[in-house]
Amino acid sequence: MRISANARTLFTAAAAVICTSALCYPATSSAAAPAPIEQRLPHISIVSIGSGAPVVLIPGLASPRGVWGSLVPALAGSHRVILIQVNGFGGSAPGANLQPGVLDGIVAELHAYSAKEHLGPAAVIGHSMGGLAALKLTLAHPHDVERLMIVDALPFFGALMDEGASVEEVQPMARMMQRRVASAYGQPADRAAAAANVKGLSLKPENVATMVDWSVAADPRVTGQLMFEDMTTDVRPQLVQLKVPTTLLYPYETTGAQAKTLAFYKRQYGNAPAISFEGVAGSAHMVMLDQPERFATAVTRFLGDR
Repeated sequence: MRISANARTLFTAAAAVICTSALCYPATSSAAAPAPIEQRLPHISIVSIGSGAPVVLIPGLASPRGVWGSLVPALAGSHRVILIQVNGFGGSAPGANLQPGVLDGIVAELHAYSAKEHLGPAAVIGHSMGGLAALKLTLAHPHDVERLMIVDALPFFGALMDEGASVEEVQPMARMMQRRVASAYGQPADRAAAAANVKGLSLKPENVATMVDWSVAADPRVTGQLMFEDMTTDVRPQLVQLKVPTTLLYPYETTGAQAKTLAFYKRQYGNAPAISFEGVAGSAHMVMLDQPERFATAVTRFLGDR
């Protein structure tokens, strides 16, 4: 596979990165370089790195900022990278996220931040639950978003269980799952249970181990609440309003699985008028972890950084 020069830079930038538990950011010549300042809001915290055209990165359920890996320091060389983390994930306090309305709170705070910082229309990339949040942001505030990349996320999660299901039909199972997840709060970390929950989300054992760490660091009450909201949110009827250029990045393990996976996503996003579909071979749900080079290439192409 040929990789563009910029994409190769994204992948190899990890050699010049300082990492903390929640974030990776560019190294400097100073051994005592300060960490980027975190701005904490009721539902999310935000870190801004670099300068240039803004790119907003929204991670998925229970994932910290560090999920984006070497993508961040490379992008920060030519972009202002806006890193979102949901309160309660990455070992942070839950803030306002113990009450219903977390997804709407995330969207409202992103919109307010964009207005305050005069970001103008930004490129937005969201993974999984973060992809749904990015969709909701774009539909509610289209002037905030120049272009949108959705990484393995659906406009209605319930379609994974039954493409004909309604929100009402999914709600009982979603509520049961929420309660089961939240019941782990205050209990000793169960790494075996966490491993069972994330099994299949990555094709690489080392990535599964990392996700177990992220899972046990997340507040299960927030995880459960956002899981419920993700499963019971259906924006498919609104997709006709999605006018910004949109890329749906979807994973597939083998070539034989690509056609079936693509057909499924095209059915879910059939109402979107300006969407393109791009597959990433040899990956499961955690595309950026399974195939960092291919993911970097896709982001480079999406941003037009050739």
